[in-house]
Amino acid sequence: MPFDTGKATPPHARKQPHVSVHHGFELTDPYAWIRADNWQEVMRDPSRLAKDIRDHLEAENAYQKALMADTEGLQKKLFAEMKGRIKEDDSSVPMRDGAWAYGVRFTTGGEHAKYVRLPSDGGAETVMLDGDKEAEGKDFFRIGGAGHSPDHALLSWAHDDKGSELYTISFRDLATGKDMADVITDTNGGGVFSKDSKAFIYTRVDDNHRPSRLYLHRIGESGEDKLLYEESDPGFFLGAGKTQSGDWIVIDSHDHESSQAWLLPANEPDATPLQVSKRETGIEYDIDEGDGILYILTNRDGAKDFKIVTAPVTAPQPKNWVDLVGHKPGCLILGHGVYKRHLTRIERENGLPRIVIHRILDGEEHAIEFDEEAYSLGLAGAYEYDTDTIRFTYSSMTTPSQTYEYNMETRERRLIKEQEVPSGHDPHDYVTRRVLAPASDGELVPVSLVCHKDTPIDGTAPCLLYGYGSYGISIPSAFNTNCLSLVDRGFVYAIAHVRGGKDKGFAWYEAGKRKTKTNTFTDFIAAARHLVREGFTAEGRIVAQGGSAGGMLMGAIANLAPELFAGILAEVPFVDVLNTMLDDSLPLTPPEWPEWGNPIVSREDYESIASWSPYDQVKDRAFPPIMAIGGLTDPRVTYWEPAKWVAKLRDHQKGSAPIMLKTNMGAGHAGSPGRFARLEEIAFSYAFAIKAAGLAIE
Repeated sequence: MPFDTGKATPPHARKQPHVSVHHGFELTDPYAWIRADNWQEVMRDPSRLAKDIRDHLEAENAYQKALMADTEGLQKKLFAEMKGRIKEDDSSVPMRDGAWAYGVRFTTGGEHAKYVRLPSDGGAETVMLDGDKEAEGKDFFRIGGAGHSPDHALLSWAHDDKGSELYTISFRDLATGKDMADVITDTNGGGVFSKDSKAFIYTRVDDNHRPSRLYLHRIGESGEDKLLYEESDPGFFLGAGKTQSGDWIVIDSHDHESSQAWLLPANEPDATPLQVSKRETGIEYDIDEGDGILYILTNRDGAKDFKIVTAPVTAPQPKNWVDLVGHKPGCLILGHGVYKRHLTRIERENGLPRIVIHRILDGEEHAIEFDEEAYSLGLAGAYEYDTDTIRFTYSSMTTPSQTYEYNMETRERRLIKEQEVPSGHDPHDYVTRRVLAPASDGELVPVSLVCHKDTPIDGTAPCLLYGYGSYGISIPSAFNTNCLSLVDRGFVYAIAHVRGGKDKGFAWYEAGKRKTKTNTFTDFIAAARHLVREGFTAEGRIVAQGGSAGGMLMGAIANLAPELFAGILAEVPFVDVLNTMLDDSLPLTPPEWPEWGNPIVSREDYESIASWSPYDQVKDRAFPPIMAIGGLTDPRVTYWEPAKWVAKLRDHQKGSAPIMLKTNMGAGHAGSPGRFARLEEIAFSYAFAIKAAGLAIE
């Protein structure tokens, strides 16, 4: 059923002259006023938003609500279906850490997790943290993480009650179940305990929302926390972690292409940090340690797809690095972990992942892999260091998630948990495929897809095509119960593994960033056209979906090939790339320059970004229905990006399809934090897709 645009009049955003000059180019932005000058205050207190901006966003919300009103029943039906596929009282299998085993579980009707533990040798469960109880009375609540201390006496936990990713860290005494007086505000939610459990090392964000200062907090002590390290480069973000052995704290500072790390003894966290390797542009490394040996994952020495080297922890500098797992072009090492007797790594080759176990004593290796055309594999590891048993997860687009316990020495694999689908799921009712779409330059773009076995492959099926393609992030071909609501209605659900991700190695990422960014966009279009040629769908039957940097992709394909799509769903879309990269006060701008270029200092980068930035390249087109979704307190993709984009799209719309904006006035980048509230948002998006594709509204 088409959108009835006669039901409501779209809001008219006023135009206000705003011109800036960069490298001799004039940049005109009549909607710059939608960016609140006090955006930092708004992140902390949304009520501080200027009235004219709030009124405009509310008018946009009313408009899209009117046009989507006939889908309200469908949204409720979709929500019920998706909720019916969730085991409401689901729980993890607790993972052993010495005398205790730790896990999470949900209760029927509960939005948030309970963090629990029980004695490893059996006994009663203790609820350490009840997320639903902590969320009571709050309009927004998200737990940013929880971790127990080495002596098992404390739980550190972080929460955000605005959606702005400004986390408050508290410490719970597990003997009493009460939080201590210690409260740390304005953090990024992370941190680690010292080995004696008496100190906590964490990162605090600055006024521009960047994690730039590392502090040591003495548990139970008042006064100022000790500053351990301050990052002076606004392009680098700071964090702290701990090696698997628990003996060392790793301080890490990184942007999107370079990293630097220091080591602190976990039993002496206020010691002078020991630098591992100086900062070098384009050189990345990640550290774990075992028995005094560092195991370092790095791209140094031209190892584009990474290698693993070793060095003594007492002499960690690159001159002492020795190759252990050599570089193999096209085989990307994604991560590694170190245990007493084994080194684990997860790698991807030809688009598919595998886990490799390396015995430290003699170097013998073996791999864990599966046979489906497309699947997802995750390495869950273990809490303990002196263990032969780890966990990993497996799923495919038709196979629900399975958690295995694996003995690295005996190679015994034991299924300990399988995702339950209470409403029922038969994998044999579905078909999953992996096809290769030829790009214009001859590259082959992998596309993973799933459809019902009864869906005709004759060009009549609607398709939802999802894409991302930035930062080297690969979208896994994993089981997704939500998309079954589309698949069961005859949709082909597809993921385009476009350049800009690392699906085919690091070179696949490099071929979709900066000067080659447009490959990301043309790959997605090539994937869509290939699905049409192969009969999976037809031109004008495809709904495109992407979020964040994937939303930028949506903006680009709207400019380049709007005729291909029945609708475009752009969630928290990073579409105002040029203006954002020119604003170095924004949280993510300096760290993003390696990804997109720095148009402030480089005329070449300015021209490059301007040539494809979705907001700047909007021209007269017949656009399909477009739904943009933003969050008022989003520090990653600020609310004004989708708001400005929608206003400009309407200026240039030469067709009759509506262009809509939905702003979540009480949430940020990740949307609603509760598991069921999040399903309501997905139901809304899927209702748009069903309506845009022309299917009957049930």
